[in-house]
Amino acid sequence: MSKIEIDAITAEFFGAFDNRGGRSADVDRIRRLMLPGGVIVVTRPSYTVYTVEEFIAPRELLLSDGRLVEFSEWETSERTDIVGDLATRTSEYQKSGLFNGEPYEGTGTQTFQFVRTPDGWRIASSAWFDHP
Repeated sequence: MSKIEIDAITAEFFGAFDNRGGRSADVDRIRRLMLPGGVIVVTRPSYTVYTVEEFIAPRELLLSDGRLVEFSEWETSERTDIVGDLATRTSEYQKSGLFNGEPYEGTGTQTFQFVRTPDGWRIASSAWFDHP
């Protein structure tokens, strides 16, 4: 059951940024998927460490102000290791949309660290980079 739950949380995480068809991206769900003190790190193009709130704010604006539209991001492959109440997942992903009216596409690698809490699995931290 754990792997199924982790698969669902990961899909929901990537789906939080989807604003295709004029719908609003639901980045607020990141708050529910992650532990309140969770950490998110991007390693390139510039190394940045975010709190959950610091991660959400600029993405919420970018996905709602018309600069990035018809955007979606999805996992293309994964490896998940579960040991008791801990899990680590490495995901390859793709993304596409229109950024300032121009086609925008990319791929990347993202890792997730999950912990099983009394309320179920949650993301404790994540790190990613987009492929050049």
